[in-house]
Amino acid sequence: MKTSSWWKVAAVAAAATIAQAGLAAPREILIGAPISLTGLLAPDGLDQKWSYEQAVADVNAKGGIFIKEANKKLPVRLVIADDQSDPAKVTDAMERLIKIEKANLLLSTHGGDLNMAGALAAEKYKKFYMITTMWPHMWAPKKFKWSALFFYDAGGGAEVPFKIWQTLPENERPKNPALVMEDSPDGQGFGGAFKAMAKKYNVSFGMDEPWAMGSKDYSSYILKMKAKGIDSVLLFGNPTDAITLVRQMKEQNFSVPYLHGWKGTWTNEFHEALGADSNYILADGFWSMDLPYPGAKELGERYMKDKGKGSVVVGMFYANAQVLLKAIEKTGSLDPKTVRDAVAGHEFKDTVQGDVTFTPAGLGEITSTANQWWKDKLELVYPPRQDGWKLKLAPAWDQRSK
Repeated sequence: MKTSSWWKVAAVAAAATIAQAGLAAPREILIGAPISLTGLLAPDGLDQKWSYEQAVADVNAKGGIFIKEANKKLPVRLVIADDQSDPAKVTDAMERLIKIEKANLLLSTHGGDLNMAGALAAEKYKKFYMITTMWPHMWAPKKFKWSALFFYDAGGGAEVPFKIWQTLPENERPKNPALVMEDSPDGQGFGGAFKAMAKKYNVSFGMDEPWAMGSKDYSSYILKMKAKGIDSVLLFGNPTDAITLVRQMKEQNFSVPYLHGWKGTWTNEFHEALGADSNYILADGFWSMDLPYPGAKELGERYMKDKGKGSVVVGMFYANAQVLLKAIEKTGSLDPKTVRDAVAGHEFKDTVQGDVTFTPAGLGEITSTANQWWKDKLELVYPPRQDGWKLKLAPAWDQRSK
């Protein structure tokens, strides 16, 4: 072969190699997310979808994220698979996102059982899964290598009502509360945390019985509360069941001054179904636009403009995506292990949830909030603010203003 011909062949081969390398280089950052778009958790899922979409849009508005392998900024694309509020479907959704959609990294669904399924799938396929809304006591013992968790501890969340009660005058503090926990692993776990806190604050529950999920008739349960002289309720259950319970409490003319719900009472679905009857009811929350964190107020206002209502969760979902996107930015990588290692043991400043520090195991804890429904809005009760909302105790049903 002549020298000139050899160089031509070599040049063609080199060009082909470069072209192949160019094709192999990523053109976008693909984030997958199993989300409950249908089923019992759909109200939560739709807020989660909105939050993730906003976080991605905000990053893309700044030109995307620099990825070393591509040697340039790449746009982020979010791909969602409906998990139908079913742990078994979470596994299907994860497999679709990983095997078919080829997601680089993953954001979580909502709830302990569903996220356990997601975390197990992430372990199987060695893909990083950034989780929120899963109790640390469920996640930590598994010693997962391919996920990190961004949520509050059940004990800290369960302590909130007891802290609120301590701020009330002695004659207004609950004396005979009921523990109403749905009959699920999440309910059992949170119920255990409530019992531990009750012992710490020297409070006894006048009623503590599992609450059946999906029932259409809670009349016998309500009658038991009336018979036992219950004066406050700590409630853990999904929005549909919480709506049913409150409606039937009114039908049976059973009212308590303090009703504080977790999981179901903060949703707009709950408020829209009950209208003015949701007034006075407290809800747990993971976030508030009134908290003094960068971007919190702006995000809350954006949600209100889009949806015509407020939210106590979108900031937490948004911050979960912020952490993942910041970790990608910090590393310039789409490698799941590299990104996971950039989360575990590191601090993330200036999220809409505040500064968050993750343990070496990958747990980042946040502060739980408490909010009270009043005239179409959730008002922040806890953490307390000097010039903030003052808790209103509920009068009897027939004494409430419309």
